[in-house]
Amino acid sequence: MEIIAPQTPAPQEDVCVQRIVKIYRELLLHDGFGDLAVEVKLLKRGQKEVIIKSGKQYRYVVDVPEKTLRKD
Repeated sequence: MEIIAPQTPAPQEDVCVQRIVKIYRELLLHDGFGDLAVEVKLLKRGQKEVIIKSGKQYRYVVDVPEKTLRKD
């Protein structure tokens, strides 16, 4: 299997989603049971912390589009 490094670093949101998909696929292929949990916490300055739990914890700080932070 050849691994090709991306030309530019992926945004944290993409990395986070890729991790969720990877864990999901691992759980499906695993001969047994497992769990997957995702927590999203609000941070300051238009960011959210995404915590992915599945035996290990993966933490990402994701920028939130400005339009979703406004209250109409």
